[in-house]
Amino acid sequence: MTVDISDIRTAADLIAGHVVRTPTLISRTLSSVVGAEVYVKFENLQFTGSFKDRGAFVRLNHLTPDEASKGVIAMSAGNHAQGVAYHAQNLGVPATIVMPKFTPFTKVRHTQGFGARVVLEGETLEESKAHADKLAASESLTFIHPYDDDDIIAGQGTVALEMLEDVPNLETMIVPIGGGGLISGCAVAAKNLNPEIEVIGVEAAMYPSMRRALDGSSQEIGGQTIADGIAVKAVGERTLAIAREFVDDTVAVTEAQIEEAIVLYLEVEKTVVEGAGATPLAALLTYPERFAGKRCGLVISGGNIDSRLLASVISRGLVRQGRIVSLRVEIQDRPGMLAEIARLVGEAGGNIIEVHHQRLFADVPVKGADLDLMIESRDPTHAQEIIATLTGAGYNVEQLSITSHGGKGQ
Repeated sequence: MTVDISDIRTAADLIAGHVVRTPTLISRTLSSVVGAEVYVKFENLQFTGSFKDRGAFVRLNHLTPDEASKGVIAMSAGNHAQGVAYHAQNLGVPATIVMPKFTPFTKVRHTQGFGARVVLEGETLEESKAHADKLAASESLTFIHPYDDDDIIAGQGTVALEMLEDVPNLETMIVPIGGGGLISGCAVAAKNLNPEIEVIGVEAAMYPSMRRALDGSSQEIGGQTIADGIAVKAVGERTLAIAREFVDDTVAVTEAQIEEAIVLYLEVEKTVVEGAGATPLAALLTYPERFAGKRCGLVISGGNIDSRLLASVISRGLVRQGRIVSLRVEIQDRPGMLAEIARLVGEAGGNIIEVHHQRLFADVPVKGADLDLMIESRDPTHAQEIIATLTGAGYNVEQLSITSHGGKGQ
């Protein structure tokens, strides 16, 4: 084994005063929701918004004077880039970050804001990595790997060290898995401090890379996921070896479950969480019987989510909760009908937030129309009360699904 508990303790001493010592707090509301005793580690409170600050600082501090003077290079579309750039700037180390061409401008701007030279190259992370390797060779730069590096792993392991200092009697630690740097470091620390603790990794359902590596399966990997921070096609060699020895199990969660967890963190803990960071809570929501009654520690690995994406997740969450409903009402195409429908919805306590007439392309009589309404309600029961008010007034009403987008739904 390349990383042991002494390495993680050394890393903890090294980062003290340079990386935020984030809190691990009990969430009584989440505990009630999932039927377990839930403690949350808020790594989204790091200066760059993720746990990546830890490993980056440790690795940069272990550069030789010659390596530090020549500079470092990293490949990342997000958190690793910002962690390396931020700490390299503080340590006076020149940093180059290769990012895929599709990287959102805000992440590019933040990385540049930390003084790094940003190179946009490659349509995929693999192509960006290949370009980073070329630059490293041609410019004598030291490559800082995002996860398959002993210093990185040791730095990330300080997350578990702090959690167990705060809550020594944790029974289960639930950690996101991408390339495996975070969970391998956490697993080494946790198992050495408490051999009885259970360490569970969580992957996005479209990227079960660690599970496939552990059991040799041929699960397909790839696709668009909100958990882009753990959308990794291949885990590291070091991290895989550690996972085999110290990680008890892995589970997968779907996109809808991740979105639900993001919204729940916003509503309950008033904290912004990115997709990857929400996966441990998504696991509790998805497999409640597995964690029932246990003292569980969840790692929020980061909070760097695009504001437009977050707005969409919130809106979709309101739909799933029945607090925004989409209705199609068949009406006569004559003056005053819209006002009549609005009056009925208002009397039922609903708030119309969007209206669209379907005349030309709807399968209705020429003197009729479909009126598509997006309505804000208190909860699913209230939504049904609004529908009952409309049907009671003689209108045919159809509730559209979240995916219908104006087409016939369920």
